[in-house]
Amino acid sequence: MSLINKEISDFSVQAFQDNKFKTVSKEDLKGKWSVFFFYPADFTFVCPTELRDLAELYEEFCKIDCEVYSVSCDTHFVHKAWHDASETIRKIRYPMLADPTHVLAKDFEVYIEETGLAERGTFIVNPEGKIVAYEVNAGNVGRNAEELLRKVMASQFVREHGDEVCPARWKPGADTLKPGLDLVGKI
Repeated sequence: MSLINKEISDFSVQAFQDNKFKTVSKEDLKGKWSVFFFYPADFTFVCPTELRDLAELYEEFCKIDCEVYSVSCDTHFVHKAWHDASETIRKIRYPMLADPTHVLAKDFEVYIEETGLAERGTFIVNPEGKIVAYEVNAGNVGRNAEELLRKVMASQFVREHGDEVCPARWKPGADTLKPGLDLVGKI
């Protein structure tokens, strides 16, 4: 079953950001774009490469009014310990959400019951709190933050220009398409 247009449920979780603990809730998402970036666990192998990739583009996400939330089923204390132990993770400036009760992993349908971990799920959430795009990868395949940024920008564009769509590899400033009978069979 598709999660497109599913409104995410209310939540309130602990997070680690800027060397502090804080609470993040659904209320914090209202009025802006969000990316929920689920990963299996702290202190692992592929996860830090993905989180570093996101950290390197975090400023670009901020420029387009999109907050990034990394999420694992670890506690906020584990996030802090990983931050303190890893030079890679120390570079992260976005909130690292703790989901030890699996409320988020279950709501986004990435919870793995047998292991108590989350799949590598990436979700773009619009300012109304609805999922507009998502992708779930097997645990052994890392993701690309540059492509995720492009998908957020495309999602923002089509929301603003409802009569236009973004073709493959679209980037801001590139041509879009206006669906209509005159395009059928011409592309």
